[in-house]
Amino acid sequence: MKQMLLETIRIENGKIHNLSYHQQRFDRSQKACFGSTHPIKLSDKIIPPAKGLFRCRILYSDTIEQIAYLPYVPKTIQHIHIVSSNLDYSHKWAERSPFAEMLAMHPGADEILIEKEGLLTDTTIANIAFYDGLKWLTPEKPLLHGTMRQKLLDEGFLQTASLKKEDLDNYTHVALMNAMLGFKILKQCTIQK
Repeated sequence: MKQMLLETIRIENGKIHNLSYHQQRFDRSQKACFGSTHPIKLSDKIIPPAKGLFRCRILYSDTIEQIAYLPYVPKTIQHIHIVSSNLDYSHKWAERSPFAEMLAMHPGADEILIEKEGLLTDTTIANIAFYDGLKWLTPEKPLLHGTMRQKLLDEGFLQTASLKKEDLDNYTHVALMNAMLGFKILKQCTIQK
C-alpha cells in the first residue's frame, strides 16, 4: 500500500484558515516524497462547511486520495511527559503509529514531548513554545515544520532557540500550536522530565 501524507486545515464557519501555508507544505511534501511536478490547488478541492468548526483532513500522495470534514473537539492537555526518540517526521505522514506507541507507554500523560539528540522538539500533535518572560521561544529543530509555527515565526511573534529539558525551570508558560489549536497557552500543565 502506498504511503500517504496528511494535511489538516482549520475550517470555521466556512472560512479556510492559513491556506497559503498549507499549500506551501503540501507542494513541498508532494515534490519531495513523490516527485510531483503538477501542483494541485487546494482551494479548488476544499468545499468548506458553512457553519461550525471542522478539521479538514486531506490524505494525499501524488494525488489527493480523500478529503474529510470532521467536527473538531480539542484534546485536554494537563500532563506532558518528555520522551527521548530518534523519530524522523520531517513530513506529515498519515501513518502515526510511533506517536501512538509513545503515548501508550506513558498512560499517565495526556501528551508526549519528544526529545531528540538532547533537544526538545514537538509533541505528538503540535509544535511547542515556551515563554521566558520576554519572548516566546520554539525549538529551532522541530520534528515537523508546522504551518501555524511558520506563520507565527513570519509575523515575529516566535523566535527559535535550542531548548533543553534542563532549562524548563527558566520558562513561565508553555503553549502548543497547530492548525486546529492556533496558539494555545496551557493554563494548568505539568511537564515530567
